[in-house]
Amino acid sequence: MKRRTFLLLAAFPALPALTERSARAQTQAAAWPERPIRWILSQPAGSGPDIVARMIAERIARGIGQTIVIDNKPGGQNVIGAQAAAASAADGHNFYFATTAALVTNRFLFRNLPYDPLRDFAPVAFIASSPFAVLVNSASPAASIEDLLSRSRSAPGSLTLANEGPRTFSGMIARLVNARARMQANLVSYASVKMSIQDVLGGHADAVIADVASSGQLVRDGRLRMLAVTSPRRIAGWDQVPALAESMAGIDMVGWFGLVAPAGTPEPVVDRMNQEMTKALQDPSLAEKMLAIGPIATPSGSAQQFGDYLRNEHERLAGIVKEIGLLPE
Repeated sequence: MKRRTFLLLAAFPALPALTERSARAQTQAAAWPERPIRWILSQPAGSGPDIVARMIAERIARGIGQTIVIDNKPGGQNVIGAQAAAASAADGHNFYFATTAALVTNRFLFRNLPYDPLRDFAPVAFIASSPFAVLVNSASPAASIEDLLSRSRSAPGSLTLANEGPRTFSGMIARLVNARARMQANLVSYASVKMSIQDVLGGHADAVIADVASSGQLVRDGRLRMLAVTSPRRIAGWDQVPALAESMAGIDMVGWFGLVAPAGTPEPVVDRMNQEMTKALQDPSLAEKMLAIGPIATPSGSAQQFGDYLRNEHERLAGIVKEIGLLPE
């Protein structure tokens, strides 16, 4: 009995400190935002993620009464931007508008990644999915994904499948499709999605794995033909295009955008930004503008749900990386 009383009393000195920290966090959240907010991006100005981020930031800024400044820090396969975001002050005024690569796949591609995607960030909100697709030149004899697979199997190594390299999301998709479909295609790496698409348009590559945001307008213009999307189901706006999963079970390789904050950012601030993001994504006009570019607005659920999703994705992608034999460098 005396021991229980001692342990209980020993815990009391910590209570005022906990209460004080909680009150301070609540006060900070009530006053938030006190100044303009910064969203760091790993992509350059004018890119698809940059355009989407600015659309959303403008909508949220109206709701919170403060400007959201987009800080572009491209390069290093998202490492430069992610590292800067992880090192920024956890005061509720710094966030990272991140991609699948930054928060998940980089962990499996770099032996010495200078940031930890799970430990260094506080999940805030899932924003949008960004499907990829298998595309060919509109003059290609391949009218369907079955045509492309058949050609590759009949002449192993003759079909060239362009992508951004094995240590990118499109490169991982190319390897996975090659393995699961037994395509035996010749995977050709490019420095950027723009260059890979240009070579398909110029007839120097037979097909390309590219995100819908980068390739959609060329499909609408009749220059590219979309054979399949890499999502598990057909996607809004492209309902006539089959999902790869319809011809090869288990394919689910969709890029996405998410908002995170430096670890230690006050939880009430995280929750408030999550709520503002949800309201923005539920705006039909914003969702329509995003879809015209490619990403599909996805009202996010709670910050905790996004955190659970990130952990599940790390587990799922670990299995895929092993399947395709990709080793970190």
